[in-house]
Amino acid sequence: MGFAEKFIASLSSQNLRDDAVHHDLDVIAAAALAGDMGALLCRVKYADGTISRLFEGNAGNLAQLLRAWTAAVTQKGHARRWVKAQTAWDAQAANTLYRRVAEASLAHWLDSKCKGCHGTGVVAAMQAGAPVVCKACHGGGEAAISCSGGFELERIKDMVSELEGIFQSHGARAMRRLGH
Repeated sequence: MGFAEKFIASLSSQNLRDDAVHHDLDVIAAAALAGDMGALLCRVKYADGTISRLFEGNAGNLAQLLRAWTAAVTQKGHARRWVKAQTAWDAQAANTLYRRVAEASLAHWLDSKCKGCHGTGVVAAMQAGAPVVCKACHGGGEAAISCSGGFELERIKDMVSELEGIFQSHGARAMRRLGH
């Protein structure tokens, strides 16, 4: 069982006692102690909407994550020289690009399922007993990233990959804290 599955199971636990028999709280503590943006990614992707506890799942977590991710994307965009900002207009265009990339990459990472088939790759209709491949995702189950152009699309894909890397790294650190 991966870290995400353990995290989800801990969030839905009815017993968060910490004793010799009960260990659900260990996973939540490991997520918090593993540090970095990964803990916030876990909370937003898995806790928000999964449970009804106000202390864990709320829109404030998403807003906080979006602010942190926009700052990270801006920093990465500057470091990777996505835009050569030589004038005030260039700087404004760069900031707009960074914000759009941050918002689109985070939205896609949080929920990349195709809306037409709900991530299954097939639609409910059957033809001659065989499932019909979803036309929107071509059977892949993942929604296409919508943006204005190829340059922006490549940056969004790059940042989705960065988010997944942060999440995987966080999960690995948390699992080490659990002793797995």
